[in-house]
Formats: sequence, structure tokens, C-alpha cells
Amino acid sequence: MPIVRVEMFEGRDRETKQKLVKSLTAEMARVTGCSEASVHVVITDVSKEDWGIGGELAATKFPD
Repeated sequence: MPIVRVEMFEGRDRETKQKLVKSLTAEMARVTGCSEASVHVVITDVSKEDWGIGGELAATKFPD
């Protein structure tokens, strides 16, 4: 049972996440030879306030 974990900035809508899950599932199955039904995708939305890049908060580097 492959598990794909994705951490990304919050704010993407359900449709975008669905496309991501579908794409990652298909590619994992293709590369590993497993069934798509066995692939799990876990998406974790992270606030820019809780993400650091190069010593700065992402909220500072990428303000909305």
C-alpha cells in the first residue's frame, strides 16, 4: 500500500486537490505496478505562518 504525502500551502480548492490526488495515484500505480486502489494520498495544508524557507516565514516571503 503506497502512501503519498503532500504538504503544501493552504488555500487550494477541492477540485484542485481532486486533480492532484487523481494524478498522483495514476503515476504511483504506473511507476510501481501496484493497483490504483491501493494508493493512498494524504494532503496536509500548512499555513504560510507555519512554514519556514531560508530562515524566514513563508508568509513574509510570499505575502498574499
